[in-house]
Amino acid sequence: MALRPGQVRRLNRHWGQVFIPKAGWVRFRWSRAVPESRSFRVKLDRAGRWHVAFATIPAPINGPGTGQVLGVDRGVTVSAALSTGEMLTCPRLSVGRQRRLKRLQRRLARARLGSNRRSQVKSAIARLRACEADARKDWAEKLSTDLAGWFDVICVEDLRITGMVRSAKGSIDKPGRGVRAKAGLNREILASGWGILALRLEEKAPGRVQKVHPMYTSQRCSACGHVAGENRKSQAVFACTACRYIANADVNAARNIAAGHAVTARGGSPLGRPVNREPQPALLST
Repeated sequence: MALRPGQVRRLNRHWGQVFIPKAGWVRFRWSRAVPESRSFRVKLDRAGRWHVAFATIPAPINGPGTGQVLGVDRGVTVSAALSTGEMLTCPRLSVGRQRRLKRLQRRLARARLGSNRRSQVKSAIARLRACEADARKDWAEKLSTDLAGWFDVICVEDLRITGMVRSAKGSIDKPGRGVRAKAGLNREILASGWGILALRLEEKAPGRVQKVHPMYTSQRCSACGHVAGENRKSQAVFACTACRYIANADVNAARNIAAGHAVTARGGSPLGRPVNREPQPALLST
């Protein structure tokens, strides 16, 4: 909806009002500064919460100007490993909430279709899922803001996440293999916040994000450049068979990404391509 002057007013420190056609003045929690915008929208999420969001184009974050380059390796066990050595994990539900979620899912499986109990259980599950999604978005927002302000160039893998999380069950004539394991991997990829982290980095640091081909970045030694499958001893351990360099596997991959090294099958080294994404209007919910 179009936003006219005087359509939003602040009542006190925590509350404000917005005029909605056919509904009148509606109070909302003033959770952040309301920017100058031309439009807003009111929406209801799956957890039953109402939000008013104001559309605005956020200003890009300026880099430090020191020429520092950062590599980010995204994974499942470690959500984001940085070439500086930090290993960050996207927040998940607590152990107690995970147990409650499993109990609710069992109740949902036993509930009768169309019953009030089923709708109540679905609402409780949606609230837990929304809590997890909110924590993931908050983590991505804070991390992308910090990285955009600390480094001039940020290198990430050029991952096709949509294809990576595609189902493996196949068709009736040609059923897939390891469907349950692939479904679990898909859930972990989506829960690690790969896509939203890269997207927010591109929006906050336009023109300063480079995408590097991911091929063999986990098998290449960041110290001597030797590439071999035997270098990757396990998920967490990297030990070069040529120079005996030992490091965390994710951090080693992040350093290769920062250097723009991705070895092709013919031994070439394709360069990372810059991402020149124009800032898009963001919906700031309150």
